This record gives sequence, structure tokens and C-alpha cells, in this order.
Amino acid sequence: MIAAEPPVAPAVPLHRALGVTDEELDAIRARLGRNPNDLELAMFSVMWSEHCSYKSSRPLLRTLPTRGEGVVAGPGENAGVVSIGDGLAVAFKIESHNHPSAVEPYQGAATGVGGILRDIFTMGARPIAVLDALRFGDPSDARTRHLVDGVIRGVGGYGNCVGVPTVGGELVFDPSYADNPLVNVMAIGLLDERHLTRAAAPGPGNLAVLFGSATGRDGIGGASVLASATFADDDPSKRPSVQVGDPFAEKLLIEASLELIQAGLVEGLQDLGAAGITCATSETADRAGTGIRVDLDAVPRREPGMAPFEVMISESQERMLAIVRPDRLDAVAAVCAKWNLPCAVIGVVTGDGDITVIEGGLDADGQPRPGAREIARVPAAALTSDAIVHDRLAAPPERRRLAPAPGAPLAASDQLPERGMDPGAVLQALLGSANLASRRAVFEQYDSTVQAATAAGPTSGGAAIIRVIGTRKALVAATDGNAGMSAADPWLGAAMSVAEATRNVSITGARPLGVTNCLNYGDPTKPDAFWQLSEAVRGLGDACRALGLPVTGGNVSLFNESARGRIAPTPQIGVVGLLEDVSKALRPAFRASGDAILLVGEAGPGLEGSEYARIAGVAPEDGPPALDLALERQLQAFVREAAERGLLESAQDVSSGGFATALAECSMWAGLGAHVRLHVSSSPAVDLFGESPSRLVVSATPRHVPAVELLARQHGLPVEAIGSVGGDRLVVELAGAGATGAAEERGSRVADSLDIPLADLQRAWQHGLPRALGWTELEQEGAR
Repeated sequence: MIAAEPPVAPAVPLHRALGVTDEELDAIRARLGRNPNDLELAMFSVMWSEHCSYKSSRPLLRTLPTRGEGVVAGPGENAGVVSIGDGLAVAFKIESHNHPSAVEPYQGAATGVGGILRDIFTMGARPIAVLDALRFGDPSDARTRHLVDGVIRGVGGYGNCVGVPTVGGELVFDPSYADNPLVNVMAIGLLDERHLTRAAAPGPGNLAVLFGSATGRDGIGGASVLASATFADDDPSKRPSVQVGDPFAEKLLIEASLELIQAGLVEGLQDLGAAGITCATSETADRAGTGIRVDLDAVPRREPGMAPFEVMISESQERMLAIVRPDRLDAVAAVCAKWNLPCAVIGVVTGDGDITVIEGGLDADGQPRPGAREIARVPAAALTSDAIVHDRLAAPPERRRLAPAPGAPLAASDQLPERGMDPGAVLQALLGSANLASRRAVFEQYDSTVQAATAAGPTSGGAAIIRVIGTRKALVAATDGNAGMSAADPWLGAAMSVAEATRNVSITGARPLGVTNCLNYGDPTKPDAFWQLSEAVRGLGDACRALGLPVTGGNVSLFNESARGRIAPTPQIGVVGLLEDVSKALRPAFRASGDAILLVGEAGPGLEGSEYARIAGVAPEDGPPALDLALERQLQAFVREAAERGLLESAQDVSSGGFATALAECSMWAGLGAHVRLHVSSSPAVDLFGESPSRLVVSATPRHVPAVELLARQHGLPVEAIGSVGGDRLVVELAGAGATGAAEERGSRVADSLDIPLADLQRAWQHGLPRALGWTELEQEGAR
């Protein structure tokens, strides 16, 4: 008897293999009026990916406020640009490189830095600062430690070599990021407004000039594919998709691009990132209402035998596309040669609105040579502005989880010292935890002072301050993303992230100019995940409108989930502000013994989503704190006016870890103790460690206290002088109805004062992160 042969599995249709759904294939056919060929289908697959097309989030993003004072470029451009006066403007944007970093952490992070820097100098701005917002799983896990090591080395290795300081950011650990780390990078640049450059391809007959690194197989479908689907890190098929960066080539690219712009030699400029040549040609053409005829043979390649689709969608790094008038080609080539960068004319701007790919070459007039053949023709708009948009279903989860994130305790426990029994021990445990401990061991691996403009960097505490050389002005930058609150309430988490990022800028005395965002969420085809995203966008918009700020651009990163679950919804916010006089900048650290300490604002109930709850769990009666956006606006206006009038010596906001943590930071960073008396309104746990927003710990000389109190009341804010700076201990005496009795079970039984040597707090804070990650002193020294 002859055994029957096993059935042959049917071949997967090409469009599905490329991530294109049946519905999307029908839409492609409708736009072309025919079936796409294989090359065209590959071009659509990357351009209609979630990363490039925003096909799920575009309707939501249209609801955000984008207009504001000084905005000269907003969403749709490579970066937002806001005027800062005197003919100068600041360009800034935040983007993600999450999935590539999960596959290959060093190159994923490094090319994330390189990509966001290109977005900045493409606008005509010189990059002056980078901030990295990083999120990983359990720090004791071997995989997490591998990712942390690779990502930090990647950020530092690229930024240090390219000569742009890394001045701030965040490092957060949560079990939900175990399989999907978040690597969000923000870059800031400075430009003369006269040199603002758009990513457009005007003028039929103009030339498309590719300059920079040669095109290879690295990054085939990299960011566009990896960021548009869930995946497992151990899938070997994903590894070749990660781009490979060269920071030294990027440095040459910066100088050459800025020289071309300042000399007026380019009509438009676009970097090659996700989807490579396909994206750069279609986006620039669509913005100008033109087309581009691409000479495939003219593209410089680093590998032989590359197929047309590989050339068109390769995401090889450090490449730029310039639109150049023919009479300026020689001058452009001379600038590229000066910086030792290859350049080639790879196409010509046309008036037909199509991206046409020619194999066999173009003649001197930009027409196909005899024997050449057209291998693809797609309307530029079909790839970009007319890309498919999905109407996703949003529905809240049937049962909201109590914990801030997967893996956190579901019920209150005694993993921290007994609640309220020893507030000093609780504070010491929080300051030594992975999320609140000093980041010095990380930031010392970054060059934060290159360019000699950093007035306050990552080791000084608070927002970063970068001088505008040649003026008295400075730019202030901060990032924030409150995933804990977002897990409890995605609207609240996004709104609080905006409030805290802008508050961190305002407490320096700077006026926030605008908001950039990176929205990190799960699979948008799942209704509860899309609900989280839609609620976050609503919260982002509501907060920006309440605070009077425009959203100047950003990024959406979806499909951040694996077989083990979805990440905590993470609305990463970046804010840039302007200080008119850098000498008036406020910092969080106390200044002098004898100064008075004041608390502006008052604590509200709610421990859910806090660092306290992350470690100790959430009790059934806990909920998240409330946010009053009108009060937040008044608070920020107050602190800016107080700084301008010179009434304050220091200012710190109450956020992660609550009031006690904020007070400890002010003391630790100054090396000065403090003695305060805190009126407890509900319970010591809530008043000491709750993270209700719109509160400040400020210090002032005794003679300025009445003026500070009057100004706060004029802004409608509660204010109280609670103690003074001095000594070598941190002492918080608890007073009020909530400190004793049975007003609340959690921590209300005991009214012990918080009394602990400052040296003990500093020791816990300084050693917490290396201990959590298992870094020995020798390893730290080697990393430096």
C-alpha cells in the first residue's frame, strides 16, 4: 500500500505575506484601476503600514489643536517648528523605535536617534539636544538587562559620536514592557527662520538627488513593517529588518545638509527613513502636487544583485533626498564632495503626479532611455495623503484591571514597610526603587555637554536647559509619560502626562511653546486597545486646549503587545519651553539653610497608578487622583510669574512618589536637610506618597514668603508655609485629622513623623538602580 502524500499547504498570497489585507488590496486596485504588480504591491505594503500611513489613528489625530503662538510648521512636516523671536526658531519632535529595539537593542536604539536627528536637520535646524524616554520590563529579568544594556549603549554610542548632547529623558520599569520595550527619542534643533526648509518636490524638471550612504539590504521593511505588527523577539525572520546606523556618516550628513540649505541650493529636502526611497519620493511629490520619475539604475548600492523592490523600500540609514534645480546640480555635488558624501541624480520631478520607476536608465532630459522599461507607476497621493483609513471600533474593556500594569500586585500588601507605621522607611524604599532611584549610572554613559550649551543636564535634576548661544535665552525641555494612570484611565493618563511635562518646564520659569507626542499602544484592531488610544488622544487634546498649547507633531506606535499581553498604555509627551533670561532659571534643589519651604496646591485622594501602589498594590477603595486642568493652568502661571519676579529660590513639582519624594529630592540634590509640618487631610499614605497633580514644593527667602503667598492666592491657589531648609535630616511632622483615628484604614492608625538622616536617603537613591539591574561597581566603571 502506498502511503498518501501529505497535503500541500496552499501558498500564502503575496499581499498577505506583505501585511496587506484583502480589503486593502481591493482599495489598491480601486486607486490604480488595475491589479498592482509585485513591486507596486511592495511599495503599497510599506506606505500603507501603520507606521507610515497612520491608517488607524489619523481620524483621531485630526482632533488635536495644532495652531498656536509662533507655530511656523506643524503636523505633516518632519518636525514642528516654533518661533522664539530674533529671527530664530526651535524645531522639535519625538518618535519611537520600539520594535527594532526589541529585536536588536543596540542598532534599534542607535538608528532611532539617527532618524529623529534627520527629522530635525531636514527642516534646516542644527540639532542641539536629544532626550530619551525608555521603558523596560522587570529589571531583575535577564532579558530586560540585555535590552537595557543594548539600548543605553545604542543611544549613547550614536549621540556621542554624532556630537549632539543627550540632556534628559526617562527610564521606567514595568512588567508590561517585558516583551515590548519602548524606545522613544526626542530631538531639538535651532534654526534661522529664513532657512526653514520643507519636504516637498516642486517644479517639474527639477532633479531628485540622493546623497549620503549607499543603499543596501539592511532595513528592508524595517521600521514600517516591524512597527506595524506584533511579533516575538526570538523570530529570526525579523532580525534582518533592523537598520544599521553609522553616526560618523550622520555627522557628515548634518553638515552637508545645513550647508546646502544655507546656500539656497535645494528646493526641498527629505530624509530617507521608513519605506526608504518609496516614502521620500512619494511624500515630497504629494506635498507639491507633482510626481517623480525614479531611475532605479542610478541608485548607489552597497550590495550586488538587489531586486527592484529591495532598492525601493530599503531603510538603509544616513541618506537624504534633495530636490535640486538643474543649474545648481554642480554646486550641490561640490558640497557633497567637500563632506565626502556620494551623491547621484536618481530621478526627475514630473507634472503627472505619479511615482514612476524606470529600469534601464534615464537620459539627460529625464526621459527613459531606449530599451528602458517602466516597472511601476503609482499616484503619489495613493501612497500618502490618499492612503486607506480604517474606521476602527473602540470599546472599553468589560472589566478594568485594578493593578497599574500586568504583573503588579492585585491587592494591597505589605511589600513596603507597614503603611504609615514608618514613613521614613517607606520613603527610603521608594527612593531606592528602580523607578525613582538616581539615573546617574545611565546618564554618565551619555555626553550631555558637547556643544557647550547645556546649562542643566540629566544629572542636575529637573528639566533640561540649553542655552541659545549668542543670546540670553534658553530652551527648556522635558518628557513625561504616565502609564500607571493611563492603565487606570487612559484619558486621565494622557492629560496628566501633558500637565506634568508642561509643569516641569514651567517650574524653571520657562513658557511652554508646544507639545510633541509619541503614543505607544496595542493592536488597534482590538476594540479595547483602540479605545485606550482614542481616550488618550482625547485627553491629550483636552489638556493642550486647557493649557493653551499646540500639538506640533509626533508619532503613533501601535501593536505593542505580544503573546504575554499588551503594554501599559503609554502617552509619551515632549515639551519645549522658552526662557527669556537663562540667569533667572529656577532649579528643584534647595538653595540655602534658613529658606522657607512652601507647599502650593493641596493633596487629593487616590493612590491608584502611583509608585506607592505599584509596589504595595491597590486596595479596593483606591482610585486614581483627579485632575483639574483649569487649576493646573493657574499653578503654572503662578510659578512662571514668581520666577520672573525673583520671588523663589527653588521649585519642584509633586509627581512620582508624591510629596515626600519631591521634598527629599529638593534636599538630596542640595545636600541640605529640611524640617516641615504637613497637615494631613485624609491619611499619611495619601498626603505623603499620593500623586495627585497640580502641587509644588517651593522655597523662598523669609522676606519673600508674604509675596509668594499673596501671588499664589491671586492665582486662586492654596498655599502654606510648612517649614524651613537646614540640617542633615529630613523631618516631616504629621498633623491634622487624617493623621490619627480611623478616617481611613490604610495608614491612618499611626501618626509617626517622618524622620530620617539625609545620608540614608541619598545612599538608597544613589545605589537603587545599579542594585536593581545587578550592575557591580566594576561594571559601572567599565561602562563609563
